[in-house]
Amino acid sequence: MTPLDHAHADMDKSDEARLRFYERLADAELFLLLETEPADAQISPKLFPLEDGTLVLAFDREERLAEFAGGAPYAALSGRALAQMLSDEGLGLGLNLEVAPSSIILPGSAITWLNNTLGHGPKDVEAKPEELFSPTDIPEPLLTALDTKLALATGLARSAYLCAVRYEGGAQSHMLAFINPLPGAEPALARAVNEALVFSGVEAGALDVAFFAASNPMAAKLAKAGLRFDLPEPEKPNAPSAPGMDPEKPPRL
Repeated sequence: MTPLDHAHADMDKSDEARLRFYERLADAELFLLLETEPADAQISPKLFPLEDGTLVLAFDREERLAEFAGGAPYAALSGRALAQMLSDEGLGLGLNLEVAPSSIILPGSAITWLNNTLGHGPKDVEAKPEELFSPTDIPEPLLTALDTKLALATGLARSAYLCAVRYEGGAQSHMLAFINPLPGAEPALARAVNEALVFSGVEAGALDVAFFAASNPMAAKLAKAGLRFDLPEPEKPNAPSAPGMDPEKPPRL
């Protein structure tokens, strides 16, 4: 059973569980069935016309693709990159068809919704924290979503602290502060937190994201008041990602 299998099994239990399935889909590495071998940065997915629209097929394990299509060519890319590509072309997705418990057909409308949801990113603002407090009244689905999402952010920061905050001017909120973020990883971490909030199902929720060096005096205050999340450390130095895994540079259909 893969994370998508588990999320699929639970998706009919509640609206929150259905959102978590789409979040797992966006986070997953998928193997897209192709018509021909990839050429440079271009790929040609195998298309399956149906009465309700045209599908492409993808699988969350290479073994599952091989079980369905033998030694057919494929491309590996993230679920969010695939959602962007399919949305642009108006295509649906057949996921793990006939080979897994998570076998499901997602129409083009569902893929477009997912792509639009992922596209609602965080906004940059400037504010000066004046006082930090222990977090209160944090919905359990949001804590679970943050824990799951940050577990995927290997090597992007040392740790993070969730706390309540009062800013200069009196505004109050909750803040997730990352300690020693990898240079350049700030946008990816902010998007990850934003997605955790969106897919948690918490309505009208807001969560600020901040970044501090461990040497900053604010880090000690965060450690005293905040709820700590430890991010996984990489097992080996970061290597260039495989073609298609960068959501900013997906392969072209």
